[in-house]
Amino acid sequence: MTKTSAGEEIAAPDSSLSAASGDPFKGDPNFMASLARGLEVIQAFTPQRRLMSISQISQKTGIPRAAVRRCLYTLNKLGFVYAQDGKNFELRPRILTLAHAYLGATPLAKATQPVLKHISQLLNESCSIATLDGDNILYIARASAERIMTIDLNIGSRLPAFATSMGRVLLSHLPLDKREDYLQRITLMRYTQYTIGSVDKLRDELDRVRTQGYAINDQELEIGLRSIAVPISSVNGGVTAALNVGVQAGHVPLNELTERILPILLEGAQELSLLTH
Repeated sequence: MTKTSAGEEIAAPDSSLSAASGDPFKGDPNFMASLARGLEVIQAFTPQRRLMSISQISQKTGIPRAAVRRCLYTLNKLGFVYAQDGKNFELRPRILTLAHAYLGATPLAKATQPVLKHISQLLNESCSIATLDGDNILYIARASAERIMTIDLNIGSRLPAFATSMGRVLLSHLPLDKREDYLQRITLMRYTQYTIGSVDKLRDELDRVRTQGYAINDQELEIGLRSIAVPISSVNGGVTAALNVGVQAGHVPLNELTERILPILLEGAQELSLLTH
């Protein structure tokens, strides 16, 4: 998996609303296609592709070039994007205001940073919290010790749920009917030679994760990356988010994930559950 291909495929919207997707909302009088297109254009930008032309966005989203141009014109006038050379657009800091209301009002996101920082310093590893967002996970908090992935992860980053430890924790706690719906519609992309390649194997893995209370991902998303994740429970006993630690496979043996890191993660998840009750 190369940086560019991995970044673009991972960051692509999980349930595209573009014309290429077959327009699942066609005929819905309350659905604003122009707003949906604008949001798709915003989501086309990734850490790996900070600068994008109209043609590149059109190709990625399936939205016609003329519509992309109008979206970018509007977003530029509103201060969300700009193009220094008039051709290649990039997001402006104002885009953060779209997420601020959610992150600022979410108790979990507000309470997590001190706990994440403590875990990161204790283990000298990066740790994160994510929620399920469609077929992806969405990072809502992160404390980094050092960069261990070629993908630049930050708050707001998205990764495919099936190929991540946090995603598998969250998927394993879905109601059975919703989990089965997910398994029936998902396309399993092989990111490395270790990525789970069949729905039956993924279903078995999710059952195992639910039973044992944690998920391990051993180089399935990126060679050299291992991670372990545990659930964070809500006041009603449901699972609202997942907490993980990522390590370099060459530095941390697989058994250390459960023997050294898991107890600290479980303690942190319990503390976070209490903070958000």
